[in-house]
Amino acid sequence: MQLIRRILFIALTLLVFIPSGSQAADDKKIVIGVTPFPHGEIVKVAVPLLEKEGYAVEIKEFNDYVTPNIALNDGSLTANFFQHIPYLDDQVKNQKYDIAWVAKVHIEPLGIYSKKVKAVGDIPDGATVAVPNDPTNNARALRVLEKAGLIKVKPGELVTARDITDNPKNIKIVELEAAQLPRTLDDTSASVINTNFAVEAGLNPAKDAIAIEDKDSPYANVLVVRKADIEKPAIKALAKALGSPEVKNFIDTELTPKGIVAAF
Repeated sequence: MQLIRRILFIALTLLVFIPSGSQAADDKKIVIGVTPFPHGEIVKVAVPLLEKEGYAVEIKEFNDYVTPNIALNDGSLTANFFQHIPYLDDQVKNQKYDIAWVAKVHIEPLGIYSKKVKAVGDIPDGATVAVPNDPTNNARALRVLEKAGLIKVKPGELVTARDITDNPKNIKIVELEAAQLPRTLDDTSASVINTNFAVEAGLNPAKDAIAIEDKDSPYANVLVVRKADIEKPAIKALAKALGSPEVKNFIDTELTPKGIVAAF
């Protein structure tokens, strides 16, 4: 009788410490939020590497820059991959998200596009130029316009149109959601468009942009997770896969011709 009780005690103790099947499955499931291009395409290259490690990967696509951080912060996602560091920093500061980046993956140069002119110098007096309306990409777009010689802007990081100090062509700056900018090309003299949205609209940054951001841009796109999860094996495996030789080769061969460069 005493032996039976001892066996039962050991069995119950083991049940306490052995994770349930569902918990073990959860530890091996990665749900990552992305914008379709190029982030979704890059993640697809990493998926087979993760599957070899026993992970099941679900890719959720978003078409805006707001929802993926909300979904990550509330636990709906394991990670997201769609944003650059200055945008993340601004979101964490203003929205109080408990998230952080863990790996740099690529850089998407911001470009000036136009259906009306073939060169920046041909943009006429009084022209309307559309730019992203989120703070970091807005400031970034103004710097692209400044480097192209269209305007001058005060020093600083999160500059706005109010910080323009010289506007010799009296350009009218219109601020719109980044995803909508390709649609403005019929109505504006030029638009400053993020590479992912430009490509989705059928534009080739390497060929179609009349001016483009330097490739040494500090705006690296990063893998982002909840701070509490940074040391989890699944996160480390995901970061490793996105920094793998396979992903680097894909970026170099398939995306660099479109203006996208690896950040590792």
